[in-house]
Amino acid sequence: MNKRFAFAVLVIVALIAMALPISAQGDVVELHITWYDDGTEGAVLRDLLDRFEAEHPNIKVVIDTVAYADLHTLLQAQVETGEAPDMARITFPARFLGNYLDLTPYVADPQYWLDNIPEAVLGSMQADAEDTGIYGYPTQFTVTGPFINVTLFEQAGVEIPADDATWEEWVAAATAVSEALSDSETTIYPVAIDRTGHRFWGPSLSRCATYINEDGTFTVDTPGFRSTAEMIIGWHNDGLMPADVWGGSAGNYVPAAPYFIGGQLVLYMSGSWQVGNFATNIGDLFDWKVIPNPSGDCGATGVPGGALTVAFADTEHPEEVGMVMDYLFSEDVIAEFYARTLFLPGHLGLIEKGVAYESNAEALNAFASMIPNLMPEAYALQYHPKGPDLNTAIRDRLSQVIAGEMTLDEAIERIQADMDALFAAASS
Repeated sequence: MNKRFAFAVLVIVALIAMALPISAQGDVVELHITWYDDGTEGAVLRDLLDRFEAEHPNIKVVIDTVAYADLHTLLQAQVETGEAPDMARITFPARFLGNYLDLTPYVADPQYWLDNIPEAVLGSMQADAEDTGIYGYPTQFTVTGPFINVTLFEQAGVEIPADDATWEEWVAAATAVSEALSDSETTIYPVAIDRTGHRFWGPSLSRCATYINEDGTFTVDTPGFRSTAEMIIGWHNDGLMPADVWGGSAGNYVPAAPYFIGGQLVLYMSGSWQVGNFATNIGDLFDWKVIPNPSGDCGATGVPGGALTVAFADTEHPEEVGMVMDYLFSEDVIAEFYARTLFLPGHLGLIEKGVAYESNAEALNAFASMIPNLMPEAYALQYHPKGPDLNTAIRDRLSQVIAGEMTLDEAIERIQADMDALFAAASS
């Protein structure tokens, strides 16, 4: 009787084991996501993935964290050898076009993805105009835009301009603040813009600059480009902007954030990534706020930036990758990710609703509200394969003008020549 009972138990156990999910039998699918950290977002991602794994014990997601400086080079080598990770956080989608996994068959509701990712972001991961695949989602957005020192305006008794004010109106008001408060011991600078072509793009587009031709090449010399360059050169030459921002050593990105944090700058053109920096390093020293991008004849726009989380076609587990990506981009989960990391949302539904940030909600939602108004060419520049090269050329050549090494005409000619050479090399 005992033997029969024992045999029956064994049979029942075997039948139960056959009915259990693969994970319960010990066969776990391990996925890898290559990641870089700007702050604490990796820890937030880990917490969210731990919850996913608790609900899906057959899937384990390993976060491989690398230095941002090494990210794209490492991924390029892996893609070329057919050893790309299952997923990755990237900032240069054009580099890996044609190597992404189309998630359309592997997510529960492809239309949800299409409805909630900006069209330009979807297009940045698609190989050509005929490509309709869904390859990833925005991990976060950044947006270029200005900050003002509200306390300085109040101390100077100068009225803050209206939201639709032009650059000229804003600089005039900031100059009035500077003149009222500067003395022999303290210089209050009216205005500064980070030394980078990326920050230059937004004001220039607002002033009707255009860059991208129908064939994808660049034309630099437009009235909007010239007027914006002249404006920034004038800020430097007239002493409205700290001399070392655009007048220092060539070949470097230079932010003006230290002047703003130190209370020496009225109007600072930078971007959303500074919010946490200012909240930490300014504290209660003075009041500051985000203002809309100043307007020009062609409107007002910032320039997007940020990162994407993508899936790679090399994965051996597309179904599981689809499940992970679907989870991470689900509205509740991605909203929590944005709220805890203080990132701007790249999810259109959350851009409209706003994000319940744990801190700095007013400033962050002010930047988020700019996203629907970004000009199409702002997206196109950000995601253009040669966009980073144009950024660098503008920065370096205008710095040379400010340093007195060349004229603006010569700088424009050199920028155009630099870009033409790159496109020629790419087509040869």
